[in-house]
Amino acid sequence: MKPHHWPWTFLFFSALGSLSMLAGIAAFAGLFKNVHPLLADELAGWGLVVSAIAFFLSGAFPLVLRRLAEQEGA
Repeated sequence: MKPHHWPWTFLFFSALGSLSMLAGIAAFAGLFKNVHPLLADELAGWGLVVSAIAFFLSGAFPLVLRRLAEQEGA
């Protein structure tokens, strides 16, 4: 049985998604109000959370392709 390897793109986009999600939560909590006026708006938090979801989905695509290739024996 071959060991499963995580695609580096999955790891990269998952890390970006995690950072973006943490920043979105911090923006919702109001921790960025003193950093920049644009980050004080509630829509900045929504934008970061939506970006995090997009990063997670972008990382899932190569992971699914790798799993399908392993099932076919490639």
